[in-house]
Amino acid sequence: MVVCTGIIMASFCLKTMQARSRREFLEKAGLGFGALAANVLLANPYAVKKQHFAAKGKSVIFLFMHGGPSHLDTFDPKPLLNKLHGQKIPPSFGKVDFQFSNMDKTPLMGSPLRFRKRGKSGLEISELFEHVAQHADDLAVIRSCHHDGFTHVTGQTWMNTGWGRIGRPSVGSWVVYGLGSESANLPAFVVMLDGGIKAGSPAWGSGFLPAAYQGTVLRSEGPPILNVKRPEGISASEQEEMFRLLREYNEQHRAVRAEDSELAARMASYELAFQMQMSVPEVADLSKESEATRKLYGLDDAMSAEFGTQCLMARRLVEKGVRFVQLYSGGKKGAEVGWDGHNECDQNHQYMARRVDRPIAGLLADLKSRGLLESTVVVWGGDFGRTPFTDGAEGGGGNRNGRDHNPYGFSVWMAGGGIKGGVAIGATDEIGLKAVEDKVTMHDLHATLLGLLGVDHQKLTYFFQGREFRLTDVGGGGNLAGRLTGSREAR
Repeated sequence: MVVCTGIIMASFCLKTMQARSRREFLEKAGLGFGALAANVLLANPYAVKKQHFAAKGKSVIFLFMHGGPSHLDTFDPKPLLNKLHGQKIPPSFGKVDFQFSNMDKTPLMGSPLRFRKRGKSGLEISELFEHVAQHADDLAVIRSCHHDGFTHVTGQTWMNTGWGRIGRPSVGSWVVYGLGSESANLPAFVVMLDGGIKAGSPAWGSGFLPAAYQGTVLRSEGPPILNVKRPEGISASEQEEMFRLLREYNEQHRAVRAEDSELAARMASYELAFQMQMSVPEVADLSKESEATRKLYGLDDAMSAEFGTQCLMARRLVEKGVRFVQLYSGGKKGAEVGWDGHNECDQNHQYMARRVDRPIAGLLADLKSRGLLESTVVVWGGDFGRTPFTDGAEGGGGNRNGRDHNPYGFSVWMAGGGIKGGVAIGATDEIGLKAVEDKVTMHDLHATLLGLLGVDHQKLTYFFQGREFRLTDVGGGGNLAGRLTGSREAR
């Protein structure tokens, strides 16, 4: 983090350098690079901003299943597909391109998993998510999502940035840019990884938005955030004195520049790193959580403990005002551990579901019991869906029990933030090949997410390269927020 590193450098320099003003100090320190950094930190980027309209959603927890979970085996039952198992695809379903598979030569494959109606709403969910299914009446499943990227990098980029190529700001960056953060001593946008993802850091990067809006990776091993710990050789009292001197210089500067309203925000930004030295270790310390809570999140099971820890951390972060938290499942060993079911898709998904089912259900239950689900939008999804036919004919990439990537129709679910759950929106065709009813693009999906947070996607813009850019580009006409909440303003 730029702020953290800069404040530590300043701590060392102030011990050895005398300066008559803060500007002089920055110009002398580090060959003047401090002055350049100061320009970047001119305003407080995390100041809370008003919603465009009233909405219950205040924060987001995005649960991203790296590799692409099969909608056909999770949240989109297809009885006809099971009946046609082993047969060739009827020509009436049309033809589209895939990464490995040839539709003319690959047989259809039904789901071996049983779907059942859940909750009072009767929302159908497969046995893969028995724990999550207990919260069916809180879920709104969007079964008609689609984009055109059938590789992992393109799919992850579409889902995370609303664009098929790397370079655009991530959805988390846009949300923080639009709303700021309610936490004074934690990053506004936090990312927790299960190893890594194929799209890399651009998936949570700030693109052309200021760098302050990028996601901060919270590590599960070693220091949670790099460059936050107080430097060795600097005592707490010495650091306090250094910050006192910095505040004094800043106050003197502001006293003669009353019209400079950005200075106070700049001072707050400099001190965020100091605040994080205490707050980050505190929020990462789960030792005080009860045994009941730890069990709720699956921390008592080696299979679910890692993602359960991330889900528990996510609850603690939004509870402290962090605006956007993104958790990634899968990626530790590439295709070996992840939702990329080219080989034995049912076995792959059963393994991965064991890692996340209890933690996600625990997160929903915990948020609800604390009154946080009404203000927290929980999103579940992945790169894309999977094909209704077997993977990799003629030397593709898998075997007869695997499924290829399918961006033409897949499922995403949302909960919280005022959403009226227990509903399924949109539909794929009868074999789950393509979205055909209430089709939802990534622009529509992101417009919906912003709408649940009280943000008009058409008004959230940033001027770059001669025009006003927005997360939803020139799309977003399928904003579902109003339908999900019953609010007219969110439409």
